[in-house]
Amino acid sequence: MTDFGFKLSKSATLDLDKADTGLYERLCSLEPDARICMNCGSCSATCTAAPFSGMSLRKVILGLQRGQDVRPMLQGCMLCGKCSMVCPRGINTRHLLLTLCRIYD
Repeated sequence: MTDFGFKLSKSATLDLDKADTGLYERLCSLEPDARICMNCGSCSATCTAAPFSGMSLRKVILGLQRGQDVRPMLQGCMLCGKCSMVCPRGINTRHLLLTLCRIYD
């Protein structure tokens, strides 16, 4: 077989009908602000920890909506509160993250 310099990779398609969104729904029942998030990325752009740990509140919320495990990202948060200051929707992101950490415990 000829090597053309590229590889086929596994499909990254998500079946959202089969995704377990129970954790996201639980978070939304405790913190209704989670539904207000429009995933603009302002929080991720100002995050001090993002370049070093991969922490991104935007990715955390999207991961929860897709039924993914977001625990590794939560460990990178320094709870500095910069994301709360720049959120255009005024979401208390620090409280949202703390609530999510309590849900995981």
